[in-house]
Amino acid sequence: MRMKRLLQISGFAIAMACAGLSVAKSVVVGGKGFTEQLIINEITRQALEAHDFDVDARTGMGSVVLRQAQENGQIDLYWEYTGTSLITYNKIEEPLNPQETYDTVKELDAEKGLVWLEPSKANNTYALAMRRTDAQEKEINSISDLADYINDGNTISFATNAEFAGRPDGLRPMQEIYGFEFGRPNIKRMTAGLTYQALKDEQVDLSLVFSTDGRIPAFDFYVLHDNKDFFPSYALTPVVRQDTLETYPELEKILNDLSALLDDEVMAQLNAQVDVEKKTAREVAQQFLAEHEREV
Repeated sequence: MRMKRLLQISGFAIAMACAGLSVAKSVVVGGKGFTEQLIINEITRQALEAHDFDVDARTGMGSVVLRQAQENGQIDLYWEYTGTSLITYNKIEEPLNPQETYDTVKELDAEKGLVWLEPSKANNTYALAMRRTDAQEKEINSISDLADYINDGNTISFATNAEFAGRPDGLRPMQEIYGFEFGRPNIKRMTAGLTYQALKDEQVDLSLVFSTDGRIPAFDFYVLHDNKDFFPSYALTPVVRQDTLETYPELEKILNDLSALLDDEVMAQLNAQVDVEKKTAREVAQQFLAEHEREV
């Protein structure tokens, strides 16, 4: 009878321990409110759940609110952009190349208990795009090629949003760095969403875009190479609280494996599935992970 009682107690203790482990292996994954962030949040949630994590996924947060929530311990991890941390959170406006940007935010944010893992090759920064056939016909592959084309006396009409015209990483500094001017009559200001349609409908020759936007592959646009690294790097990167990573060191490999799968083309295709094909972020994430199940 005594032995039976001991076995019951032991079994109960083991069950409680297992339950405790299950509860303990839980993380809060944050995310912002636009398509790319909804997708990467869902990919992360599903990947971590496949590794036996209990995930509380929170999306739709503004950048500053999300960052503060992570610093305060309310969010364990989310995917941030290197340029956002550099300029918005750390107030550094000095032009830096992609590696310098990453190294700087990694060092500065470590002082706040935040660990930047391996950056992906998805760089959601400003870019200039043309219709692919038009770029090929004019032999414009880079922004320097664009500058040469305009300086040779040719005209290019450019669709841009109002914000870009006044940014320190915007229109005027870009023209100064590359040594050309569109000319005021050739600059067409409009809301950001309309720039893509204007280029597609041949109302303009060139458009300001975000480099991982799903409409780039959907509309067969060609993104000009920023060969002087003018635009700040906004590499999509997993950022984890130091104490969370110490508790669950396995997170580093899981998130780095995910990061290695992402680049501009991949992210644009994923975004297009939501924005153009009208799939849900959950469906897109599920398909993506199924295609890479041996890699994550």
